[in-house]
Amino acid sequence: MRWGTIFFALCLSASSESVTSYTNNVPPGESGERYDEDLFIRPLLDGRVATTFTFTTDLLGNVSRQSESSGQHYTLFPLTLGQILREYSIAELHLTLNSGKWNYDHWGYPDDPSVGTGAELWAWMADGPSSTIDERWTGLRNALAGLFCASLGSLDTRHTSSPSTVFPISFSSSIPHGLRYANLPSENVCTENLTPFVKLLPCKSRAGLATLLNPQRIFDADWHGLSIHLRSTEVGTELKLGVQAVFDPVRLSGGRRRDWSFRLLFDRIIHDSCLVATSSVVRVQIPDSGSHTLSPASVVDDNLTAMYNLMTQAPLDVSMSWPHEHTFQYPHVHESRLTPLSIQRTLHGSSQIHGHLFIALTNNGHHDIVVGYFENLPALVTLWMHTMEIKVDGTERNELISNVSYRPHQVLANGQKSPSTFQAILTVPASSTLHLSMEISRAFLKYTEHPPDAMRGWDLPPAILFPVCEPAMGICGMQNTSAGMRDRMYTPTLLIDLPTPDFSMPYNVIIFSCTLITLIFGSIFNLLTRTWVIVRVED
Repeated sequence: MRWGTIFFALCLSASSESVTSYTNNVPPGESGERYDEDLFIRPLLDGRVATTFTFTTDLLGNVSRQSESSGQHYTLFPLTLGQILREYSIAELHLTLNSGKWNYDHWGYPDDPSVGTGAELWAWMADGPSSTIDERWTGLRNALAGLFCASLGSLDTRHTSSPSTVFPISFSSSIPHGLRYANLPSENVCTENLTPFVKLLPCKSRAGLATLLNPQRIFDADWHGLSIHLRSTEVGTELKLGVQAVFDPVRLSGGRRRDWSFRLLFDRIIHDSCLVATSSVVRVQIPDSGSHTLSPASVVDDNLTAMYNLMTQAPLDVSMSWPHEHTFQYPHVHESRLTPLSIQRTLHGSSQIHGHLFIALTNNGHHDIVVGYFENLPALVTLWMHTMEIKVDGTERNELISNVSYRPHQVLANGQKSPSTFQAILTVPASSTLHLSMEISRAFLKYTEHPPDAMRGWDLPPAILFPVCEPAMGICGMQNTSAGMRDRMYTPTLLIDLPTPDFSMPYNVIIFSCTLITLIFGSIFNLLTRTWVIVRVED
């Protein structure tokens, strides 16, 4: 009995020492890992509130593909993601799951540029001799699908391409790497994705900023998304887990006021800080105009941002109100355009075989904008490049497009067709609208290839506009934001109708056959079992 007591005391002492090492926030140079939390809240012009959660874990050292005998131990870095990186030789990984439509005109650039509807996955993998990149790409999709409970296994060769210009690698290496990119616009984000996402955090949702991740409120937002960004750095590996959501306090308040608070947006407040975090900060952007009140009061820096440190200010419930504003007035559209470009992408045509793809790019500034345009279309749609037209104010301007690259569908070894990719550089004149149009053909599928909801149609992935540099014109989109774009922009998804057989015909045949059989069987059965007799009716 005495030995058991001594053993329990030793275990309790070791446990307390472990907790003490967490609470002391050991510098990354000693522990090899560092964890930081950040929440950025940005009130928007249309009364909505954009929130961005960023959970960053830095791991010193290279998470590379090693021998089976060598082990990798993590304290703050998620073990499951570390195993995936080592197994498939991932140098850079980006996964986003979004739902809704990001409004660039009213909301500006997002903090995380990947806001395309549905699932988007792209990764740079080392071209190792053990297996091909395509084999490791398949294993990566299946591993992430099981980890995040998403349909990422559907991102097969029918959706995969390698647009290295649109998604450049973020580091330089002497080892050759290959890019694989795929998107699935019909994938929706839900609680099944958020639950394993939260489990990757050191404090889960019990403390820190993750306490505010209430699924009932997050998925009720006008736009919401999850993101996982992994990249190699000069000193190790950086993991960023992000949650973005755009709330509408005007709708939550019954259509009158835009006041917001943690309690209103998330139905929660932050009670405790995450003890293993090196920093845990809440930042609130102060609006340029309007008499607002921020509670609790905080010092505002030069960037008009108020900051709260959870390590010293927990519990915390931040709120912002406009006491002199009785009813919120929505701004006009032309007064609230926050990006240099406005995008419209539509499909025209009443035929089930042919149609037109129209893209309208409006330059809201006073300088020409050079932008890259990228389409990754499945084999459902075929673009006809000889019908492409570039017009500005009704006049053809073919000189505004350059570096056109088109890769048509290809039949693969498994009988499937690869997606077609279209890429070009467009120059949008100042204060003008550029119209790009192409004829398309819609595929005629076998009846076994249609989904269960075939009458709904098929989702086409969003097109991507990305910044490019044109040294000859003195314009570089990544460096000169007044003349170009700051980051990638995504168009909304499109719903396309394909020639669809009448799937109700089998049911009609079944009903007609059953009715006919019933009539025939009933008549014969009556003749065989019934007897006609004369019944005398008494007066």
